[in-house]
Amino acid sequence: MGEWKKTGCVLCAQNCGLEVEIENNRIVRVKGDRDNPRSRGYVCRKGVNISYHQHHSDRLTHPLRRTGSGFEKISWDQAIGEIASKLKQIVGEHGPRSYAYMGGGGQGCHFEAAAGVTLMRAIGSRYHYNAIAQELTGQFWAHGRATGKQYKFSIPDEANSEMLIGIGWNGMMSHQMPRAPLVLREFSKDPQKLLVIIDPRRTETAEIADIHLAVRPGADALLFKAMIAIVISEGLTDDDYIRNHVNGFNEIKKWFEGFDAREAIATCELDYEQVRELCRQMRARKTSIHPDLGVYMNRHSTLTCYLIIILSAITGNLCLPGCNVIPGTLMPIVGHSDEREEKTWRTVETGFPALCGLFPPNVMPEEIMSSKPDRLRAVMCCQANPLRSFADTTAYEQAFSNLDLLVVCDVAMTETAAMAHYVLPARTGYESWDGTFFPWTWPEIYFQMRRPVVEPEGEPLELGEIHMRIADSMGFIPEIPQSLYAAAKENRLKFGMELINYVKDNPSAMKVMPFIVMKTLGGEMGSGNLANLWAMLMNAPGGFKKSAVRAGFPKGPLIGEEIFKAIIDHPEGLWIGKSDPDDNFSDLSTEDKKINVLIPEMEEWLAEIEPGREKAALAQDKKYPFILSSGRHMNFNANTIMRDPAWNEGKRACTCIISQEDADNLGLKDGDMIRVTTEAGSVEVEAEITARTRSGYVMIPHGFGLVHKGQTYGVNANRLAKNTHRDRFAGTPFHRHIPCWIEKI
Repeated sequence: MGEWKKTGCVLCAQNCGLEVEIENNRIVRVKGDRDNPRSRGYVCRKGVNISYHQHHSDRLTHPLRRTGSGFEKISWDQAIGEIASKLKQIVGEHGPRSYAYMGGGGQGCHFEAAAGVTLMRAIGSRYHYNAIAQELTGQFWAHGRATGKQYKFSIPDEANSEMLIGIGWNGMMSHQMPRAPLVLREFSKDPQKLLVIIDPRRTETAEIADIHLAVRPGADALLFKAMIAIVISEGLTDDDYIRNHVNGFNEIKKWFEGFDAREAIATCELDYEQVRELCRQMRARKTSIHPDLGVYMNRHSTLTCYLIIILSAITGNLCLPGCNVIPGTLMPIVGHSDEREEKTWRTVETGFPALCGLFPPNVMPEEIMSSKPDRLRAVMCCQANPLRSFADTTAYEQAFSNLDLLVVCDVAMTETAAMAHYVLPARTGYESWDGTFFPWTWPEIYFQMRRPVVEPEGEPLELGEIHMRIADSMGFIPEIPQSLYAAAKENRLKFGMELINYVKDNPSAMKVMPFIVMKTLGGEMGSGNLANLWAMLMNAPGGFKKSAVRAGFPKGPLIGEEIFKAIIDHPEGLWIGKSDPDDNFSDLSTEDKKINVLIPEMEEWLAEIEPGREKAALAQDKKYPFILSSGRHMNFNANTIMRDPAWNEGKRACTCIISQEDADNLGLKDGDMIRVTTEAGSVEVEAEITARTRSGYVMIPHGFGLVHKGQTYGVNANRLAKNTHRDRFAGTPFHRHIPCWIEKI
């Protein structure tokens, strides 16, 4: 019998609590942790298979340097010294815009982000590329205009909702809320509640819904413009709510007046009376809306997110229990950057601004291949595998082969690592202290600091320490007095006082504070991540401290220390704060604490959304008559971090689903091999005939095409996505709307 230890899943953003049995330094059994207050024992098939993520033959154990004949093992000192020297040379010759940091936490290890951003800014760059900017920045930007800050976005309060509307979201498979399958089943069985799913295909979630609106692929913006027009024309607006809590409605009202909602809904291939009744129910019921990648990675993504905010606001369904609410956080998962300000950087070649402080991965290949002198030349890629995770693999392969320096920090020899000049081994989420800051609960604020459950093999480091060592080698970390090291040895409170005195005498040290804490207190704790958690809690903003008091922590100057001790004492995770459930409007960052629905920049784009124009845009293309949705969520895929295919042995894991009607027209039978071709590329994949998708609409799952032990498993769907097919404002890709050609092989 082994030893059971508490931890959490790192395979998706829900981070469900786990208990793992350890024998001989290996995870041998996994079960859901009933003591975890958020997941309460729930775990999906992916979570119980995390041993395949932790233990496999492609794990990195030592620093590697590319040579003419492959990779050679080198020491950490040599790797750090050479990387620092090359970065100095590149930035010295071409300026800080030549450097980009790609990464920042992934699904399970967010503490690296502070270190990566600190090194990036010390270099002088602002180019932070992150997976969030592949999915969510349009949504966060629209919320930022409505709520005052881009990190003040809303989530559904499904526990108190009377109607839950899911849009482009298959929660039974993709989760995106705690215990999603259990919550959705319970919701659908409650006769007092309505579960509505808007999705082109009959997903597993649509199967249990009360109402399924099988919207035409790519017609989301047209549908929501029509719904807003119906609400306004039929007097379904909540006028008292608007008067008390909304600004800008009178200015935008004219954008929807006279709009032909009936023709628009016909173009969406939906029933007008059914959509009209849905609008009435939104006014009558406490309604929360849950968009997902079917919106965020589709045509008119940013505009659609804006329209959803308007619809929720004018029906009185924002910042109230049972509606969409702004969750509290210990640390926001994104920043705030206003593209209207001159200080906000834009990309050199494509001109995209930072949103939430992040740049869209879709544009990176063009930024590298640019002929401009300040193009990207050096990339530090951490916990990211763009050659399988981001759109247009071919474009990335060409671009990365033209970099002067590519450094990959990861737990495995990924497809991206195989192209790097240096590959640095990182500890996994089960070998280090780490955690996440996903804000998927309300009003409670949850946090779990996972602790090491197995010892690392070889020489991997915490990712933050890798950034810190490079910064130190580049001369960015000032001299640290011995008194600070001595205080760290004595106790944390003594260290805190000494650190305050140090910063008073050396204010510039604040620019690299995460590294100073790592070198001093982190050295004593055995983890830079753990030390920075303590520092974060001691310097937490007043708003969070108020929420911690609501959760039961004692008010006072040492509340941060008390929360830290509680986190350490609760390896299963705990509630560390609670938002005010009766006053979510106080969490708005607008000056008047009202929701702003006027975004003038969206007026022209919105005017383009007309039935005739959209009908022409959505018409079948003779060259590419099918629409491919790239990224089907299933029990058999988990991004690209489950690299050992043995976890799916015997499963039909990677297929292209296609309707019976389309199969008949193509002369296909279930299991035949087909060739799927798009503007970006072509793949050969097994066809799976299903009644769950509509004619003309096919899907391939993400997270496949991974190379393990020299063999490729499944197909890489990102080979089919063109990086230039993207949202005009946020740059997010059209993964859910890729025109394609299909032929039988």
